[in-house]
Amino acid sequence: MVVEMHAGLASDGGSKLKMLLTFVDALPSGSEEGVYYSIDLGGTNFRVLRVQVGAGSVIVNQKVEQQPIPEELTKGTSEGLFNFVALALKNFLEGEDDQDGKMALGFTFSFPVRQISVSSGSLIRWTKGFSIRDTVGRDVAQCLNEALANCGLNVRVTALVNDTVGTLALGHYYDEDTVAAVIIGSGTNACYIERTDAIIKCQGLLTNSGGMVVNMEWGNFWSSHLPRTPYDILLDDETHNRNDQGFEKMISGMYLGEIARLVFHRMAQESDVFGDAADSLSNPFILSTPFLAAIREDDSPDLSEVRRILQEHLKIPDAPLKTRRLVVKVCDIVTRRAARLAAAGIVGILKKLGRDGSGAASSGRGRGQPRRTVVAIEGGLYQGYPVFREYLDEALVEILGEEVARNVTLRVTEDGSGVGAALLAAVHSSNRQQQGGNLLMFHFESS
Repeated sequence: MVVEMHAGLASDGGSKLKMLLTFVDALPSGSEEGVYYSIDLGGTNFRVLRVQVGAGSVIVNQKVEQQPIPEELTKGTSEGLFNFVALALKNFLEGEDDQDGKMALGFTFSFPVRQISVSSGSLIRWTKGFSIRDTVGRDVAQCLNEALANCGLNVRVTALVNDTVGTLALGHYYDEDTVAAVIIGSGTNACYIERTDAIIKCQGLLTNSGGMVVNMEWGNFWSSHLPRTPYDILLDDETHNRNDQGFEKMISGMYLGEIARLVFHRMAQESDVFGDAADSLSNPFILSTPFLAAIREDDSPDLSEVRRILQEHLKIPDAPLKTRRLVVKVCDIVTRRAARLAAAGIVGILKKLGRDGSGAASSGRGRGQPRRTVVAIEGGLYQGYPVFREYLDEALVEILGEEVARNVTLRVTEDGSGVGAALLAAVHSSNRQQQGGNLLMFHFESS
């Protein structure tokens, strides 16, 4: 992971890890005050948020509205989509009493974007079923700003971010020792704070703080060291993005159930363990990851939940207890491997930052006093699947060693894509900079 991180920072296309520059060179510190807004557009629904913050890392209150995006707009025109979003913000703002002066807006846009500045970036391609041709290559923040102006709103995008960067911002707001963020849900990604002088592909880059958040896009990580099995190859062959997102396909919620299904299908073809169920097990993605989790977490003596899932969802009636135990074992192995690989990825980031106990972690604070390190973590797989979380936490201690691991905290951080984006709008709004706000928020220590 560390080798690929170096390669991705050295040149574009130098690694499967894209190591995208975000131009975020300041993170919330907890001293922010005021009312800020954010729009979270990352799928078939979008959200509008109003977040009021007070000094001392206090979120005074927040208001959230969620709205589905009509399907015709996901395949229509750029103008149609952004006008719809702007109108929703206008309706949301009606009755608000803090509309004096220009308002700062954080825009979480969870599609591949080539960032140009902290508040602008061009769409590389649509994903998740969107296919609006005239948006590709355009600055999405500018598209939204124009739509906002057309609606008569005195609002502009001050921070264009992806959800992982929002999670890091929210983590840093609560705890300034937060250096990285990881999302492990249906998909997976990570970002972290890098020293500007280590970003070789952008020499001469100057930031206020000597650092910048780098969006790794780590779902695309690949290495010959990853323990690829025939089931991973079968899974890759049946996906639309073959040879891409290799790491994501081993560790994220979208795929774990399918890996287990591929194992069960092979077992059904080569033995009579499932009776005549080979046909019903041949349907791709019939076993979702929530079912895999429910199977693994069934602690009843006769594994009654496992029996129910096999019967109702996989059409395998009357599986004996011995077979049900085997099913639990397979789900356990798939879960454990995913959690341990995710843990190894996190340690890769810590190693790149010199915070893995390999010699750089004490950073001049006196021997034997390693730095406290926090990683913000979000996503349903880590938050909602206790066995996965336990395996990941256990692997982190195993790789780092108990002494170093004591100084590393994984902190569950919820709603980075909403609240985190609003906080980044606060930090990067021009009025905040004019007030001489606390912009120097990354602390780098020579090691």
